[in-house]
Amino acid sequence: MTGLPDPPHDHRRGRPTPPVVLTDAERATLTGWAHDATSGTALALRSRIILACATGATNTQVATTLGVSRPTVGKWRSRFLELRLDGLTDEPRPGRPPRMTMEEIREILATPPTRRGRPVGWTRRELARQTGLSASTVGRIWKNLDLPDTAR
Repeated sequence: MTGLPDPPHDHRRGRPTPPVVLTDAERATLTGWAHDATSGTALALRSRIILACATGATNTQVATTLGVSRPTVGKWRSRFLELRLDGLTDEPRPGRPPRMTMEEIREILATPPTRRGRPVGWTRRELARQTGLSASTVGRIWKNLDLPDTAR
């Protein structure tokens, strides 16, 4: 039709992708999460998605670069735009609450058991019996606390 301006030549189809604009504080937090092994792989990936979106990349470009699906990128872009950093963290999941808090477990670990009148280190079985947790749960807790087998 005559009189109408030519469409833009960026070859994008569909709805326009809303831009992600980060504050310096958000960028610093996301960068930290993206490179921090203790933040969890899911949060690290979500952070990398948002950092990539903030460069102006499309959902398709981000998905290809990071090896995720386009809907995944769209989901986290939307959640970030709506809730900012809070939108990237995991929602609480249903399930039984822990039997003991980490503080209670640390307290028990700090108190050695008495065997034949002298203090010795805990074994998984002893600590499991004392706390009511399974031996495998005790092992996972020790691993999360970064305690070597011989130091327990």
